[in-house]
Amino acid sequence: MTHAPSVHTPVLLAEVLDWLQPREGSVIVDGTLGGGGHTRALAERVGKSGRVISLDRDAAAIQRAQETLADLPVTTVQANFCNLPEVLETLDLEKVDGVVLDLGLSSDQLADDSRGFSFAADGPLDLRFDTERGEPASRLVNRLQAEHLADLIYAYGEERHSRRIARAIVERRRNRPIETAGQLAEIVRRAIPGPRKKGQIDPATRTFQALRIAVNEELKSLEIALRRIPDCLKVDGRLGIISFHSLEDRRVKEAFRDDSRLEALTRKPIRPGEGECEVNPRSRSAKFRVARRAESEDDTRSVNP
Repeated sequence: MTHAPSVHTPVLLAEVLDWLQPREGSVIVDGTLGGGGHTRALAERVGKSGRVISLDRDAAAIQRAQETLADLPVTTVQANFCNLPEVLETLDLEKVDGVVLDLGLSSDQLADDSRGFSFAADGPLDLRFDTERGEPASRLVNRLQAEHLADLIYAYGEERHSRRIARAIVERRRNRPIETAGQLAEIVRRAIPGPRKKGQIDPATRTFQALRIAVNEELKSLEIALRRIPDCLKVDGRLGIISFHSLEDRRVKEAFRDDSRLEALTRKPIRPGEGECEVNPRSRSAKFRVARRAESEDDTRSVNP
């Protein structure tokens, strides 16, 4: 099966290349392959003597990359980036020169009406990155009690109208199950009071974000990755993470500050410039933080026994 070309524009591409410093012969991990933009640029820098290992939970992203990146030194693996140590072990690699994670949603996923990521289309309310694992968002909104649903929407979507939205969802599903993205979006829009101002984000945005984070266990994966990935880096190897909301950025900031294995290189997050935001409006909320793998006592002992 041949996949349509990616419509995803990689965020902060120049900054990723500047800060990760891929060189001829480097081994770099792109833990969030997506449309393959970061992977392609990194692979062109590391050359034939180097290697880019690209992970994604989404089978469609892996299949597309195998078609479009076949001419480059890229190894694709369908896996969660929090399982990087196991992936490297299967590839007979111990440590790498750099890792980049882009925690944003791919434009290719938004463009696929069958996945429910876009509430502009009325596709099935799924929201899973890996459709073979876990439960779809439709099952979540149809089974959770109002209180638990409200807590989830508030905690993961930072939505102040979470209780009103949860009550509206429970009221609506009494008549028939909520099965599509369009149905849920309309329920949320009607539940939020007041007129929608020009330029304001769609009222359903935070609720969809919350459900997506929940069904994919995104914050749990990030927390596990922040504990495990530093040990996959060579000394001076770099870890760069692009986040898109405060829940992610806070965890990255704290890990880079508190983990003795890491030295934060960016005091404040790097943001996209005006030019990039004009060309790619979805980049506006991106924050990029970078840390280097510091030399640990174990590293020193191994050099000076």
